[in-house]
Amino acid sequence: MEHIPSFLDADPFSNELGIKLESVSDNSAVLSLSVTQKHLNGHGTVHGGVIYSLADAAFAVACNADGIPSVAINTSVTYMKSIKSGKLIAKAYEFSKNHRLGSYIVEVYDDGGEKIAVFQGLAYRKSKK
Repeated sequence: MEHIPSFLDADPFSNELGIKLESVSDNSAVLSLSVTQKHLNGHGTVHGGVIYSLADAAFAVACNADGIPSVAINTSVTYMKSIKSGKLIAKAYEFSKNHRLGSYIVEVYDDGGEKIAVFQGLAYRKSKK
């Protein structure tokens, strides 16, 4: 897990968005993003792509935390509520895993604890050689 801060630091897009690592364990991760004007869409709410990107980054950190390189092969997101300001928190956790596939759920909350979105991701786990 020591590699995770550098893993996230090496992601220019996540850095541009302002995504921060809050915590990580062998099968879970918590990331956050403080909403600014650049994150808003034409309706004045956080762009769905920003929410998706935060969830995707949390998914990437959680599925790579054990040191086995993993890449997404399928993802989906369901948006439940819009948000205009504050902080977003993405909590990723492992749902199931075998030697080749890992399934993860990421729940995205506002800073008041209301659920904003749910993301599901399936990752291909490369063999350790």
